[in-house]
Amino acid sequence: MAYLELKNIYKNYGLGNTTTEVLSNINLSIEEGEFVAIVGFTGSGKTTLVNLINGLITPTSGQVLFKGKEVKGTSHERGVIFQNYSLLPWLTVSQNIFMAVKEAFPKETKTVLNDIVAMYVEMVGLTPAINKRPKELSGGMRQRVAVARALAMKPEMIVMDEPLGALDALTRGNLQDEILNIWEKDKRTALLITNDVDEGIYMADRIIPLRPDPKATLGPEFKIDLERPRDKTALNDNINFKNTRNAIIEYLMDIGNERKVEAQEQILLPEIAPKSFVGYF
Repeated sequence: MAYLELKNIYKNYGLGNTTTEVLSNINLSIEEGEFVAIVGFTGSGKTTLVNLINGLITPTSGQVLFKGKEVKGTSHERGVIFQNYSLLPWLTVSQNIFMAVKEAFPKETKTVLNDIVAMYVEMVGLTPAINKRPKELSGGMRQRVAVARALAMKPEMIVMDEPLGALDALTRGNLQDEILNIWEKDKRTALLITNDVDEGIYMADRIIPLRPDPKATLGPEFKIDLERPRDKTALNDNINFKNTRNAIIEYLMDIGNERKVEAQEQILLPEIAPKSFVGYF
């Protein structure tokens, strides 16, 4: 039995003539301890997919199953790391994380909860900023808080919705390593949504493109045949990395070219004048 399973998922928005089908026939199985990346274009439905998995929205048809049970609503079993941090601006670093930890472990004492907060703040290197508020932090530091908050709840699965997309290259690389180091300690099941092919290859066990048609559906999977732990510098000379990267990029470029052709075919030149007046010109 798959740890997470999406079965024949369709998701529409709107009613009647205004209905828009965003996701179509999505089928996905993720095993316990596996790290999967879904890569796709902006606006292809990646965030809608994440929201379905998290239980924030329900599918129009089909099922989202977690450990064999249908997902109904949110749960701290599935920790989420969003792209936009989602921190409460009036709370400090420790207070933002404490709120989440208290929700996940309501029976624990305040001392135990504070110890959990301190451990994860230290893990992401923010101990010196533990009493600062979000406005006093850089973008990278805010994302570290979001990572610590999600992991401090000790979820059974980590779901990441382009969590590093807004960061500079150095901070992004450092956080990739931190997330991987934490993941490798207990191999929690992980799903990464990204538009960065290199990031997906570096972090995941397999990559699955999300293909917009415009009704998005999953494309073929690409298995990542690279030993862990992975060395970014060494990957540049790794033939498996190069071949996998080229195959995924070629697939995505083919999709992009298909979309351009379809868009051009839909362009119709307007008539210069009504047919009844053609004889006058």
